Amino acid sequence: MKLEERVFSGMQPTGSLHLGNYLGAMLQWIELQKTHNCMYCVVDLHAITVWQDPAELRDSIRQVTAAYIAAGLDPKKSILFNQSQVSAHAELAWIFNCVARLGWLNRMTQFKEKAGKNKENASVGLYAYPNLMAADILAYRATHVPVGEDQKQHLELARDIAQKFNVDFQKEIVAAGFEDGVFFPQPEPVITGPATRVMSLRDGTKKMSKSDPSDLSRINLTDDADLIAKKVKKAKTDPEALPSEVEGLKDRPEAQNLVGIFAALSGTTREAVLAEFGGAQFSGFKISLAELATEKLAPMADEIKRLKAEPDEIDRVLADGAERARVVADPVMRKVKEIVGFIG
Repeated sequence: MKLEERVFSGMQPTGSLHLGNYLGAMLQWIELQKTHNCMYCVVDLHAITVWQDPAELRDSIRQVTAAYIAAGLDPKKSILFNQSQVSAHAELAWIFNCVARLGWLNRMTQFKEKAGKNKENASVGLYAYPNLMAADILAYRATHVPVGEDQKQHLELARDIAQKFNVDFQKEIVAAGFEDGVFFPQPEPVITGPATRVMSLRDGTKKMSKSDPSDLSRINLTDDADLIAKKVKKAKTDPEALPSEVEGLKDRPEAQNLVGIFAALSGTTREAVLAEFGGAQFSGFKISLAELATEKLAPMADEIKRLKAEPDEIDRVLADGAERARVVADPVMRKVKEIVGFIG
């Protein structure tokens, strides 16, 4: 089984995708599909680690799929699918539950953040989430994973699980035809772009998030032109003019965030943005940013709305993607079962 370069990533269908998802991940996904074999998943199994209303979940799966396509992911170039339609994710996750160590999971900071003081009432799924993420990636023997800063620790765990599986079953892996004793690759993180971490429009020290109670803190990919412009103009800033050099953004989180957003939306650098706007007041800069954001994002919102009006078409894209995903995952799972010692 030859190892091919393959990209895997995904997003949860919980709430509306926003500007942070688009700039922090989806722009890179779109570029990668031009040069790599790419698989982009709607990770609905991850979504149910916390309670989801079933009807809302179905709607969110379709909405996220519509956002993927509207943003520029091409179902003909990439494999777009939802996780629960491919059984390899859950099967391999259980095997990885038996490979990963409790001590590894105990070090995962995101569980502590999400569960908070109520961790005794958190679901087992939320605790074991990183093992499922490892299965998502390794069921396709993916080599590259576009990942946000907050998921880097989970990717490191996926690498640890891959290595331990290879060590634990080295003799069986060699017997299965892998002379170097390596079955699962060490997936590499892909973190690029001027705005890989987009912050809240109301607080530049906090990440832009679906869960923020203030809708003004984020630009949703479903927002229309008027709402996009309103949110940009209301974005928090400081009283100083924009600096001429990037070093001048230090200790100015809101300025750094808005300049980064402008750079990412315009496909340029922070340096180029400051060369144009350095010395200007935020009032004028925000007008230019609002125009740019509206130009780039409003057509996407229109396309999401059009696609959501055709749920059967979205379901067809997902079913086709799942079938193509199974073609990749099924041979991997057959080998895994052989290596582990299962029959049939």
